[in-house]
Amino acid sequence: MKMNQKDQISPLVSVIIPTYNRARFLGRSVRSVLNQTYKNFEVIVVDDASTDDTAEIIKTFKDDRIRYIRHESNAGAAAARNTGIKVSRGGYVAFQDSDDEWLPEKLEKQMALFEQASAETGVVYTGFWRVRNNQKTYIPPDGIKQKEGYIHRELLKRNFVSTQTVVVKKECLGKSGLFDERLPRLQDWEIFIRLSYYYEFKYVAEPLVIAYFTPESISAKKDALIEAKKIILEKHWEEFAKENRILAIQHYSIGSLLCQAGNMREGRIYLKQALALRPFCIRFLTAVTLSLLGKQIYIKTVRLKEVIGDLAVSLLSVFSLQ
Repeated sequence: MKMNQKDQISPLVSVIIPTYNRARFLGRSVRSVLNQTYKNFEVIVVDDASTDDTAEIIKTFKDDRIRYIRHESNAGAAAARNTGIKVSRGGYVAFQDSDDEWLPEKLEKQMALFEQASAETGVVYTGFWRVRNNQKTYIPPDGIKQKEGYIHRELLKRNFVSTQTVVVKKECLGKSGLFDERLPRLQDWEIFIRLSYYYEFKYVAEPLVIAYFTPESISAKKDALIEAKKIILEKHWEEFAKENRILAIQHYSIGSLLCQAGNMREGRIYLKQALALRPFCIRFLTAVTLSLLGKQIYIKTVRLKEVIGDLAVSLLSVFSLQ
């Protein structure tokens, strides 16, 4: 594909797509990148030892901006992204998931924001739609107090930035480090915690990515989520421990997940630690009490809360269309 003079002088963006047995979705993902209004990019597809026809899908695209790299053995999404970063040629790096979709103006709007931003800006991210069971949820939600600037403290509470939404200055990854390959999940949250320690984030306040939830996706695995949260808590303990409220949130999150997984004893330990840090928090006190009543009651209560939350989202969606 030939580029015009304007495209040639625009910064090169390396778009990295890790994939593993997602051939049925990969074409949509790649096309959404090729359809960008910003044209100066390369696409690096890192096949993490797929056993389906991923390679054949890539061969159907006749675009010299696409590079295909295959791992000989499955190493995980973090390792695949790191492979892509190491061979990338651009001064900026973006990430796409093999089962998600970019809207056409995503890169153009992000790179325009980089043009206006200060040298302290290391990341530009966008909002996105999370689609699950035919319901769309906009991320980041309204409850996030600070969405741009130095958002390190806000990110310590929870992640609201998704890998597919970011463009990162490649030089910033040299300082913060690449993806932590030990993590079975939450690799994006962990690297954003590190990046936000050094650099400002800028935010394009509109949904320019559609992220599809599938039952077999890594985001559906609770055991992996618990393990990842424990690793991140230990790795960034000093940062979390600077504020009792933030540390308590992390203990509560791990404790609740453990109880939902049936590990009531360990889960209760984390919940009690959260309550000790914030003894007047009704949510933490309620969770500790429920954990004493047994697994079934705890799980049923959590599910009821989720149903009420889903119903609220559905009602808001209906009224927003009025």
